[in-house]
Amino acid sequence: MHDWIIIGGGITGISLSYELQKVGLSVLLIEQHEKLQGASSLGYGGISYWSGTTPLTRQLCEEGLARQRELSDELGMDTEFRELDLLLTLEPDADLQTILAQYAQCAIAPTVLDSQEASDREPLLNAKEINGSLLFPHAHINLDSFVKAHSEALQRLGGKILYAKVENLLRSGDRVFGVATEQGDFHSSQVVVCAGGISRALLKASGINARIYFTHAEAINTEPVELELRSMVMPADTKRYQLEAVTTNADQDSKWDIAGQELLSPSVDAGAIQFSNGCIRFGQLSRVLTDPYAEINPIQSEAAIRAYVSKVLPKIAELKGKWRNCLVAFSNDNLPLVGSLQGYENLHLFSGFTSPTVYVPALSKRFAAHVTCKADNMIPLLSPKRFLNF
Repeated sequence: MHDWIIIGGGITGISLSYELQKVGLSVLLIEQHEKLQGASSLGYGGISYWSGTTPLTRQLCEEGLARQRELSDELGMDTEFRELDLLLTLEPDADLQTILAQYAQCAIAPTVLDSQEASDREPLLNAKEINGSLLFPHAHINLDSFVKAHSEALQRLGGKILYAKVENLLRSGDRVFGVATEQGDFHSSQVVVCAGGISRALLKASGINARIYFTHAEAINTEPVELELRSMVMPADTKRYQLEAVTTNADQDSKWDIAGQELLSPSVDAGAIQFSNGCIRFGQLSRVLTDPYAEINPIQSEAAIRAYVSKVLPKIAELKGKWRNCLVAFSNDNLPLVGSLQGYENLHLFSGFTSPTVYVPALSKRFAAHVTCKADNMIPLLSPKRFLNF
């Protein structure tokens, strides 16, 4: 019997498990794959601490950056935290004032670069195919290293990790007392679903509804290369965010529980990041498919990613690489879902992070303090129950 069972061992689950174990609670983390397969395995790892637009998100950004700065020393393993530029490229026909309006409330204002200034800062950019860029101060970690460092620290503190597939939640009335897995049943006082894009389906299988959604994200990973990408590159007008915004309204919500639906045409964003070991991850093709297990044609997807990235980063688009896909969870208001679910006070959701690398470390620490009787004024604001009127 454990105090807490955490379902999902990506950046959210491993961070929360570590913080709960650190405050003296016994934790069992259950993760399906020994090698990461979810969003933590395909994310860029950027820390957008400049992006807070409200008092709540600005505070989270400040706390998240501070936490990321100290974690390598605390965990005893390098998460590969580093500072680097973020270049948000503008398409040739982009209206600068319209784009700037999207970033007007950010805690840190961008520096506007013309196409030549942008390509001087990042020589791999194709200056002829962009209308400049927005420059932000940014930071970065290696998500694999982040997860590994937390995993080892969690186990040193006495936390347990089980690699197994969770089949459903064990319930009695309005309480969840554990989980059923392919390796047997496990019991606990509290359960947290940190399963990212599969969270909705897992809860639904147990007869529980939650307003959490997912996209199928696809990108290409290379082996270490000699090319040097100096900055993290992303589009200023991110199509994935637009896609998410129009598929989570009340009219669309019921469609998420109908298998086989494609709620919107796929979108492609031309971005790239190079890791400390020289590997590059580029592109993100996003699909809104209601079936989390839908099959995707990798050949067509890879061609679409390369064609789009070739306009902005032509040399990177030519690199040999391996197509990968995963699910990415999100909410309908760009804020994470943190806290107990309606009707189940000991069943919690910790997912839907649009900016996990900046929000997760701060909220993991806050959540652990909150459940050990130290009241937190932020956690209730992020509760899944905020959608009760839906």
